[in-house]
Amino acid sequence: MQKLFVKLDSKMRAGKTVTLIDGFIGSEDTLEALCKLLKTKVGTGGSAKDGQIIIQGNQKDRVVTILKAAGYGVR
Repeated sequence: MQKLFVKLDSKMRAGKTVTLIDGFIGSEDTLEALCKLLKTKVGTGGSAKDGQIIIQGNQKDRVVTILKAAGYGVR
């Protein structure tokens, strides 16, 4: 089971808050699929690259719930 780190960040983003998911290990296709799942369930935009997923807004609680339901360990 992968351990993913979920945190809020607003640095270098013109003061806008985003939810960062770090620590993903796997292929880019799997990362993109997880990003798409999160964006669909949360109902907001985001992107995935370099093992990191960025979801727009303060969605930490919702993202943690979705990741746990998908079988990921979350810190």
